[in-house]
Amino acid sequence: MPTTEEIVAYCNERTGLPDFPDFPGSFNGLQIENNGRVTRIGAAVDAGLIPFQKAVAEKIDFLIVHHGIYWDQPKPLTGPVFQKVKTLLDGNCALYSCHLPLDAHSEIGNSAILAQKLELTQTRTFAPYEGRDIGLIVKNPFTRSQLKKRLSSLFPKGTIAIEYGNEQPREIGIVTGSGSSVVPLLRASGIDTLITGELKQNFFNDAQEESLNLYCCGHYATETFGISALAQELTDKFNIPWQFISTDCPL
Repeated sequence: MPTTEEIVAYCNERTGLPDFPDFPGSFNGLQIENNGRVTRIGAAVDAGLIPFQKAVAEKIDFLIVHHGIYWDQPKPLTGPVFQKVKTLLDGNCALYSCHLPLDAHSEIGNSAILAQKLELTQTRTFAPYEGRDIGLIVKNPFTRSQLKKRLSSLFPKGTIAIEYGNEQPREIGIVTGSGSSVVPLLRASGIDTLITGELKQNFFNDAQEESLNLYCCGHYATETFGISALAQELTDKFNIPWQFISTDCPL
C-alpha cells in the first residue's frame, strides 16, 4: 500500500510541480491530507461538494482534481467551504490539484490527449503564460466537416462550431478549458482554427472579422483527460485502482 507522500511525489515529478507557473492562488499540489495511506485513486474535474461526496462514497482516499479548492485568498471555513473540507476530512480523502501543468503537459496533458484522440499530430506549442506555453498546435488532414464530425463523436453533449476560416486548415490550435485569452494569438501563431472548451460571446464577431474557425466543446468536457491519465499512471505504478468521478457538468 503506497503512502500519500509517495503518490504526491510521483504526481509532482510527472507534472513538473512546483516549477510550472499557474494562476495566483491555484495552489497546485497536495491541498488536503489524509491519514498517510492510499488505497484507491479518484479523478474529478472540479473540487466541488458533489464530487467530494461521490468520492468518499466510493471509498476513494486520494482525489486528483483539475480545478482545486482554492483560486484566490483562502476563505473562512464556513458554509459551503466548510462542508467541502469536512466531507474530505471525515472521509479520510486527500485532495491533489493540478491545473495548467496538466493542460500543457506534452504526454498526459488535456490538449495532448485530445489531439491524440482526434488523430492529430503535434507540431509545436503556443500561447505562453509566464514563460511556459499552455497551448498546442497540430497538423490537420481533415476538412472542417470531417473535423466537426470527429469532435461531435468525442464530445456527444455538443460542440459549437463557428466557421469563418479555411475550409481545410493546415494546422489547428488546441487549448482546453477556456480559450478566450488565446484567440487574439491565433493569427500571430500562423493558424486560423482553434479547438477549445469555451469562449466569451464577443469572439463570434472576432471570428467573422478575422476569418477564424472556433470550436467550443465544453470547459468541463475538454479537461477530463489529464486527470484520468495521471490516475491511470498511478494505478499502473502502485497497483491500486482508480475511477473517474463524473458530475455531468454541461458547461
